[in-house]
Amino acid sequence: MEQKNNEKKVVTRFAPSPTGLLHLGNYRTAIFSYLFAKQHDGKFVLRIEDTDRARSKKEYEDNILESLKWLGLSHDEFYRQSERVERHRFFLEKLISEGKAYISKEESKDGSGEIKEIVRFKNPNKVVAFTDLIRGEIKTNTTDLGDFVIAKNIHEPLFHLAVVVDDMEMGVTHIVRGEDHIPNTPRHILIYEALGGNIPQYAHLPLVLSEDRTKLSKRKGAKPITFYREEGYLPEGILNFLSLVGWNDGTEDEIFTMQDLVERFDLSRVHKAGAIFNVTKLEWVNKEHMKRLAPEVLFAEIERFVPEEIRILSGYSKDALKRIIPIITDKISHFGEMRTMAQEGELAYFFEAQQYLVEGLLWKKNPEKSAAIQHLDSVANILGNLNEGEFEMEKIKAALWDYAEKEGRGDVLWPMRFALSGKDRSPDPFVLASVLGKKETLKRLHDAIALLKK
Repeated sequence: MEQKNNEKKVVTRFAPSPTGLLHLGNYRTAIFSYLFAKQHDGKFVLRIEDTDRARSKKEYEDNILESLKWLGLSHDEFYRQSERVERHRFFLEKLISEGKAYISKEESKDGSGEIKEIVRFKNPNKVVAFTDLIRGEIKTNTTDLGDFVIAKNIHEPLFHLAVVVDDMEMGVTHIVRGEDHIPNTPRHILIYEALGGNIPQYAHLPLVLSEDRTKLSKRKGAKPITFYREEGYLPEGILNFLSLVGWNDGTEDEIFTMQDLVERFDLSRVHKAGAIFNVTKLEWVNKEHMKRLAPEVLFAEIERFVPEEIRILSGYSKDALKRIIPIITDKISHFGEMRTMAQEGELAYFFEAQQYLVEGLLWKKNPEKSAAIQHLDSVANILGNLNEGEFEMEKIKAALWDYAEKEGRGDVLWPMRFALSGKDRSPDPFVLASVLGKKETLKRLHDAIALLKK
């Protein structure tokens, strides 16, 4: 989208505090800020607000940087608020010297009786109005705020002052943040006016809610982005899903690439009500992006998540894994689910014959060993007449179907499937045989017959 010559260059920012691992709701704010900047050919600023020295940790900052990089949200400028304390102090002293803020000696609230010098902003007690890009006009009578605190002392400016100074000096034109900041905005506008800065436009996003409609939070089990990466979700899937939490483009489309989102995103279409974090929707969106992967990329991701207990099986190989890619992708919505497949015994039988009880081979409607032996023997003979080139799912099915229809599909196909997988639940026997190949299929059928004859 071209920037008009008479318009100021759009600058947005994401300003997280490194006091814990951020969850998906936090990163939705980053995504919306990024998309808005990029569609206006503007700048996206990342500012780590680390002035809470007691709680800020390097590991949390590293996690933020790692997560944004994984999502593809590259910043144009980077700052740490702790490295800008001198600038905050400069503007604090300016406000005091101009009579717009003052030092107040007050008793400490910790009950110690200690007198401390804090700095309060001199409230002009006026009605502050601003037009929120999502919610429309918001008016606040700031008289109720009183003279609010902007610094612990002359050397330690607090959030309200620091954030305004940083946004002002970084040229931020649009502030996209959560609706929990709406009460802060009138204070910030008063400080902007006192400093003579250009007041940015605000867009306050509705909260992201868990499925029980309470605020999504770490206490409620919200997970950091890196958890989803380790569970085998695609960054494209997470990005796409989060963009849909409280927004749509007015069409029925739901699967978007980053480029699609940059072109279609519109802050005015962000919903005003809280948006639900729907895990089922996340799984569906991620699976749709899995379907779009190039075959070699899909295989590489699946191979990366094959559990070690599967890799050590005698029949495991890359070629064997490639043969079951369609089966795996049909069952999973993110690659980490392969661990669950392995735990539930849904992978091992593709690579190694499983031990099982003879009773498993017996069809419930005809539990006679002699019947199972007869049908397995016939299946082995029919399949033995197929050459290797014909050992494909459709040809295997065509070869066996008339016999199965004549003798009873359950009577024939149940023992065949169980002999090949050793499981009550598995893909149909034609798929299994085509994946295992002629030699292994016949071996497992003959082993089952031998077991029944004991």
